[in-house]
Amino acid sequence: MLGAALTAIEYHLPDAILTSEMLAAEFPEWSVQKIEEKTGISERHIAAEGECASDLGMAAAQNLFESGRCAPSDIDYILLCTQSPDYFLPTTACILQDRLGIPKSAGALDFNLGCSGFVYGVGLAKGLIETHQAAKVLLITAETYSKFIHAKDRSVRTIFGDAGAATLIEKADNSEEHLIGPFVYGTDGRGKGNLIVPAGGMRTPSSQESAIAVEDCNGSYRSRNNLFMDGAEIFSFTLREIPDCVNKLLERSGCTMDDVDLFIFHQANRYMLEHLRKKLRIPSQKFYIGMQHCGNTVSSSIPIAIKQAVCESLIKGNARVAIAGFGVGYSWAAAMIRIATGLVSRVGPTATS
Repeated sequence: MLGAALTAIEYHLPDAILTSEMLAAEFPEWSVQKIEEKTGISERHIAAEGECASDLGMAAAQNLFESGRCAPSDIDYILLCTQSPDYFLPTTACILQDRLGIPKSAGALDFNLGCSGFVYGVGLAKGLIETHQAAKVLLITAETYSKFIHAKDRSVRTIFGDAGAATLIEKADNSEEHLIGPFVYGTDGRGKGNLIVPAGGMRTPSSQESAIAVEDCNGSYRSRNNLFMDGAEIFSFTLREIPDCVNKLLERSGCTMDDVDLFIFHQANRYMLEHLRKKLRIPSQKFYIGMQHCGNTVSSSIPIAIKQAVCESLIKGNARVAIAGFGVGYSWAAAMIRIATGLVSRVGPTATS
């Protein structure tokens, strides 16, 4: 029976680094200790001017090809998850097909999701493979949220970093070693206004007026062209929905907590993740937190964390890993995956930057 396997992950971080020391110098009322204790982040990589999601995704894909796991000619479908595309149109995945030298016979599409996007992408890739539409799917997650952030908005500058990740999902015998799934999904569009860039789309085009920055009650500045996040509401949503989502995943998988080797959630911030871990009663040794040197990289945070955990020998071949993404939309998703032996045996570089 035909199945799907997640067999390789590589990622890329842009060169520029924004440290907690640099942020503390800009916002003296926030010490380095306060920033790092709350966020768990000491460094965030920031895309350069003119460096776009396609550039980060391309570099990650090139890392994957250079690892020897596959060649551009092997890919027959590209999935690109981004909320910061190069253009409204054309599709950025089409641009990457050309830049990477992937055959013209390949399918290519963008999908607009944030922190749940990797889990959704794995589900889409599995569906393409198991319905015989593709054999090797290149799932690229790439984001440049920094370009949406106002320089004087400390509430989000301390959290987000830019990155691209490339994940290979390919057909395989449907053995337990290559298990992908089951999945649990959730959506609540009522939360749309709590993590949003209000202007710049068709509903509210950018204008001189939308570019005017104002100070909020916490001393941060932003315009309607910038990213706005209501941190308290996002925190409440996460603690309300994600424990039930993870418990449903365990139930659908026929697993208990003891059967899972590692839980890897979207790397939002340390404060939120620790609250989730405690609410779910996940032992700390089974719960991965790895955003210290890259920040919250949105849809790339889970694949980066998987690759880091593999490189740190926290994941062995055939390990059962529970992944969960959650955030903007509101959108959330969780899945159970077996780590293919090939991913572990080809550790390779952790990233280029």
